[in-house]
Amino acid sequence: MDSTTDDIRAVEFTASRKGGSPVLPDLLDQIPPIEQIGTVTDDGAFDTRRCHAAILDRGGTAIFPIRRNARLWEEAYPAAKARNDILRASKRFGRANWKTWSGYHLRSRIEARMRCFKSFGERIASRDPDRQTAEVQIRVALMNRFNAPGTAEIERAG
Repeated sequence: MDSTTDDIRAVEFTASRKGGSPVLPDLLDQIPPIEQIGTVTDDGAFDTRRCHAAILDRGGTAIFPIRRNARLWEEAYPAAKARNDILRASKRFGRANWKTWSGYHLRSRIEARMRCFKSFGERIASRDPDRQTAEVQIRVALMNRFNAPGTAEIERAG
């Protein structure tokens, strides 16, 4: 999701029992190479070498909380150094402070957007995998279209 426009930029249809971290590189590939990726934010399940490397290859910054029992990775490649920096910061300043400082809480907007996506229907109607993918793509296009006029700005009165 693009955090400035709230548009869903990439989507991958997976089985409910499969986690999202293995498909992260495929999601990043859906965004044209000429478009800059600032940050990629998700939960600690994405704290893998493959995810960190894919994000860094696209010039982005990973914002994943490192697992509580995590250890430093050997810094043989740049993605390991970036990941170790997160681990050191969260250990030194505390996980809660790291989450605030890094902007991790922006993830709640993403989760809310996914809840909106699911409100289009919990189940996919099609049985054919190609049609299921098309159905998901149509839902994404509709959500982005509904979002096009913009988000309401709320101001506190009085």
